Amino acid sequence: MAQQDDFAPTVAQDQLHDQVHARGTAQAMDIRFTGSGSEYFRIWIVNLLLTLVTLTLYLPFARARRIAYFQNNTLVGGDPLGFHADPWKMFRGYLLMVVLGLAYWGVSHFLPGLAWIALLVFMVLWPALWRASLQFRLRNTSWRGVRLSFAGDLKGAYLSMLPFFLPALLFVLLLPEVPEGDDMLPGEARRAMIIVGAVAIGFTLLMPWLFARMKRYQHGGYAFAQERTQLHAGTGRFYTLFLKTSGVSLLVGLAGAAVVAAGVFLLASSVFSGVGDGNRRALVALLVPVALAVFYLLIPLVSAPYFGARFQNLLWGGTRSERIRFGSTLRFRSLFRVTLVNWLLIVLTLGLFWPFAKVRAARLKLEAMSLEVDGPVDGWLAQAQRSQQGVLGDAAGDFFGMDMGL
Repeated sequence: MAQQDDFAPTVAQDQLHDQVHARGTAQAMDIRFTGSGSEYFRIWIVNLLLTLVTLTLYLPFARARRIAYFQNNTLVGGDPLGFHADPWKMFRGYLLMVVLGLAYWGVSHFLPGLAWIALLVFMVLWPALWRASLQFRLRNTSWRGVRLSFAGDLKGAYLSMLPFFLPALLFVLLLPEVPEGDDMLPGEARRAMIIVGAVAIGFTLLMPWLFARMKRYQHGGYAFAQERTQLHAGTGRFYTLFLKTSGVSLLVGLAGAAVVAAGVFLLASSVFSGVGDGNRRALVALLVPVALAVFYLLIPLVSAPYFGARFQNLLWGGTRSERIRFGSTLRFRSLFRVTLVNWLLIVLTLGLFWPFAKVRAARLKLEAMSLEVDGPVDGWLAQAQRSQQGVLGDAAGDFFGMDMGL
C-alpha cells in the first residue's frame, strides 16, 4: 500500500471550490443500487442454513457472498464495485476472533481476578485488528479495475480506539471483588454504585468525542487512485447530533407514554366495567407488558432512523479529497418509512422478509449519496493502474483477513 506521502494532500473547501471553477471539469457521478430482494433472499437463506449446519464456521464465507452481492450491485457512474476477497483468509481471521473471544470469556469466568489482564491484552490487539480489517476490506474492493486502499497508520488506530476501552478497564480495576456466594457489604455496594454511575456518565458525555475520533481516522484513511480522503466535520457537530437524537428520543418517549397510558385507561375502563376483581387483575397484568413493549419499540423505531439519516449525511457530506467529494441527502422521513414497513413485514413473515428489508434499506441509503470528481476520470485511473502499490499494509490485511465492518 502506498505511504501517506504518496497521496495528494487534502485542501481546504474554499481552495477546492476555486480549483473546480478554474478547471471547469467537475463531473457528477450517480450512485445506484440494482439488487433485488428475491435475488438476495436465495443467497441469504443458503448462508443461514449453512451457518447453522456448520455451527457458525461458514459465517466468513457467508459474509463474503453478502458483501460481493451488495458491492457488485452498487453502480458508481454506471460501473459496479468489485469484491475480490478470498473467503479462506476471512475464515482464518474469524478463527482468530473466536479464539480471542473464548480466551477472554474463560479468563473472566474462571479467573475473575485476572480479568483486567485479559482485557488489557484485548485492548492491545483490537486497534491493530480493526486497522487490518479496514485494509483487507478496501484492498479487496475495486472500481473500474483500480483497487481501493486504507492509508491510516497503526498509531492513529490506537489513538482513536483505545479511549473506548478505558471505561471497561475502570470497571474491572475499581469495582470491589465479591467472593462467590457472599453478599456485598453496604459500603462496598455504595462504592460500586458510585463507580458505575460515574463511569457511565463520563462515557455518555464522551461518546460523541469518541465517535468523532474513530470516524475521523476511518474516513481520513480511504484512498483511491492517489487520492486520500479526510473527514471535515468538527467534534461539535457530533455533539449536536447526539443531543438532537437524545431530544427526539425523549419527546417520542413522552408522547408514546401519554398515548399508551390513555389507551390502557380507555381500554381498561370499557373492559373492566363488567369484570370481577380477579379477572381485572389478570387483564391488568396482560395490558401492562403489552403497553411497555409498544413504548420501548416506539423509541428505537423513530430515533434510530433519525440518527442513521443525520449520521450518514454528517460523515459522507464531510468526506472529500482534492479531486473527490462525497455527499449525502438521506431524509429522515424516507428512512423512517422504510424502517417501519421493514419491521412490520419482518414480524408478519416471522423473519423471512429480512433479506428484502436489507435490500430496501441499502437502496435508499446508497442512492441518497452523491459523488463528484474533478478532471478526466479515465486519465487518473489509467495512471493509478500503472502505479505500483506497496505491500506491507496490504500484507497485514491479508494475514488477518477479517471483515469487521466499515
